[in-house]
Amino acid sequence: MVLDGQRARANFALEPVARKLINVNPNTISWIGLILALVCGLLFYFSGWYITKGEDMYLWVLLLGGIMVLVSGYFDALDGKVAKLSGKASRKGDYLDHVFDRYADVFMIGGVAFSAWCDPYLGMLALIGVLLTSYMGTQAQAIGAPRLYAGLLGRADRVVLSTLFPFIQFIMTHLGYGSFEVFGFDICWMEIMMLWFAIVGNVTAVQRAIITWRNLSKEDGQE
Repeated sequence: MVLDGQRARANFALEPVARKLINVNPNTISWIGLILALVCGLLFYFSGWYITKGEDMYLWVLLLGGIMVLVSGYFDALDGKVAKLSGKASRKGDYLDHVFDRYADVFMIGGVAFSAWCDPYLGMLALIGVLLTSYMGTQAQAIGAPRLYAGLLGRADRVVLSTLFPFIQFIMTHLGYGSFEVFGFDICWMEIMMLWFAIVGNVTAVQRAIITWRNLSKEDGQE
């Protein structure tokens, strides 16, 4: 699942809104996206109280968190579109966007990692995988190589999965299959998402490191 290469297809949903917000400072939109990511992380964390307190209202909070991921992701894409259409694109804005993206990742993934939905060790591995994936992409750009979106797990993929799995958890819990046993371990659907982030995130980080190394070797005339 590699959706970062399909960003242009989302233009139909971004450009009409961006044109209406053309007089708005793109950084303001970035701040809104970051605040929504924080709200999303809090919703994910408190939704875990469904497990500890057994009250159905917290399961609905999980569903709301999934929706909020999509809204936050929309604003994250919208700021860049507004910046381009208004001629306000700048290196400072691009830098701010990267910083906010990393904080947004920590807020959203961390909200699940430290909730009752997830084993904390698995949560930490998922956070490491997500952050290393993004680091390898931006580090390539920092040393003069092209910005990398290659690999199995990009930011767009994380947004889609972080929206989809809360819905799956919600539905399967109501059907009586909110968790199941695998090799003697009890695992829920939210943990499957985090396991994917942990494994595939780190694989993607290695993929990007290898691609960048090869690109640099070609530039240095070593291949």
